[in-house]
Amino acid sequence: MGLSERNKFSAPQPASSNQEQEEERRKLRRLQIMMNMVMSVISQDQELTVEEAAELAANAKRAALAMFPDKEFAYDILYRPRLQRLIAERFRVH
Repeated sequence: MGLSERNKFSAPQPASSNQEQEEERRKLRRLQIMMNMVMSVISQDQELTVEEAAELAANAKRAALAMFPDKEFAYDILYRPRLQRLIAERFRVH
């Protein structure tokens, strides 16, 4: 019996598990949208100062950690370098 055949016969997931997975997907999507918006503002707002950009990045991190309190390491690997690079390129700071 192959893997796909075994999955057909496995016990269905409890409803709460499916609900938790769906909520996790929603939170991840919200995080992605938020980060895209923050990066868009940093790259496109001509009146934005470097201090305001840094504040946006800090606020984005706080919001992300409010949604995913135990994922600071993941945030620091995925989003912090992108934001730092974007701010450095936008404001020509290194």
